[in-house]
Amino acid sequence: MAGTTDHGVTSVLVANRGEIAVRIIRAIHEMGGRAVAVFPEDDKDALHVHRADQAVALPGTGVAAYLDATALIEAAVSSGCGAIHPGYGFLSENADFAHRCAEVGVVFVGPSADTLTMLGDKARARAFAVEQGVAVMPGTTGATTLAERRRLPVSTER
Repeated sequence: MAGTTDHGVTSVLVANRGEIAVRIIRAIHEMGGRAVAVFPEDDKDALHVHRADQAVALPGTGVAAYLDATALIEAAVSSGCGAIHPGYGFLSENADFAHRCAEVGVVFVGPSADTLTMLGDKARARAFAVEQGVAVMPGTTGATTLAERRRLPVSTER
């Protein structure tokens, strides 16, 4: 980051908790950036809260607080963050969340919303891989009924 990035981002909201948030905060600091943590009341004493440059309280408690996309985006905007790093789990693979970040001008640190949408649909992801010439395991190309599945050959090799 060293002051700025390709996107002009110097402050990043870390939308996660625990060890992953601590590691992301450390990386942001190593790049010269400002890290903003989020926390519900029951995580107010967590390490990631104390390692960040700023911490913003979230409504709710527990895991549910970290899944509140609206609260996370509001926290990013109100704290002057140009990006949200979701870590892993929680909202990291949520295409709607990535779209919502883009709508308010906040960079989603991760795959694009379009990529998340495509890869979140196994049939579409498989079709895309085939189009790109990637070898894929034999299988169905869409939703399959139990009767259709029973007609497929079964491999006993391991």
